[in-house]
Amino acid sequence: MGVLRLPNGCLDAAPSEAKAPPPPLPLSGRLGLWVAEIDPLTLAPIRAVATNADSVFPLASTYKQAVLWALLKQFDAGTLQPTERFNVTRDNQSLGSYPFDGTSLKDLSVRMIQNSDNTATDILHRRVGLQKVQNVADELGLCHTRLILPTRDWWVAQSGLSQTFNSTTRWAAARGADREQLAVLIDADARKYRADYLQRKLNDYFDTRPNPDDDLRVHNLSTPYELGTLLASEFLRSGLSARAQQWQREVMGKGFGRSALKLQQRGKVAWFGGKGGNGWGILTYSGYIQTTDGRHLVYAFMQHGADQNYTMPNTRRAFAWINAGIDAVLGEQVGEKEAK
Repeated sequence: MGVLRLPNGCLDAAPSEAKAPPPPLPLSGRLGLWVAEIDPLTLAPIRAVATNADSVFPLASTYKQAVLWALLKQFDAGTLQPTERFNVTRDNQSLGSYPFDGTSLKDLSVRMIQNSDNTATDILHRRVGLQKVQNVADELGLCHTRLILPTRDWWVAQSGLSQTFNSTTRWAAARGADREQLAVLIDADARKYRADYLQRKLNDYFDTRPNPDDDLRVHNLSTPYELGTLLASEFLRSGLSARAQQWQREVMGKGFGRSALKLQQRGKVAWFGGKGGNGWGILTYSGYIQTTDGRHLVYAFMQHGADQNYTMPNTRRAFAWINAGIDAVLGEQVGEKEAK
């Protein structure tokens, strides 16, 4: 039996699984975790542990792997080529560092995953199409997952600069064509502002009126279980050609997380693909693991409303919990060196 869906086509709630072990190291804010061994034929969880598996969290940069998948689908369709080149302009530059002018689409995809480059992401997201990225979730029935907005759009909305966002109450519940229409308008608003001006406005927002509820209104979103389902599909049933899969594995293998896994330290990881993200009070990590004995694992960690504005120092604590979840799913395992 595969994953279960409701009559409306949406993915059902997470199956009843064992409660995840408590975080070995303290973590503040709202927390979510899904760790599962996946049947590669049905994509259903064989064993899993979870905490708040069906609660919605902001994804931050973890969403960028969906941009890559959507891009590769367009590559297979022949509508874009890896050699296309792009310049950084006033209307496509996002926050943080950014690529050189003339960077190829293929190199932008590497920067998007390996460096979590926001400008590279926004260029690719718009090149593929806002709805094409959202389709990654919609086609899987992930009805609590929003992937449609490029990075700068979240921050323009959060800092109060989007007239479209400010003037509607429909955004949070919008779906389908209505969401797409609003997203196009929010994106147009976002492209009016220089990145340095947006950064000043966003700093002012977080200095004077931060509200974690706003994160859920503006960010791309998912639940630990829905993101885990996306990961299983992305790596085990992507529908991509062999060339596109090679590109996907090359790029996603550069994502963060492999070195933080106890399985890696034990010599148990045959292949890994991962992506993390962070924001003001937000930290997310996700990954797919193929073990040396042929098992397939996914994990999705989410933290929202952390006590720390800058959450990257929580990485060690996050992976302590992820590793505890993996051990609970697989059972405590020792590597060959430990066995000796």
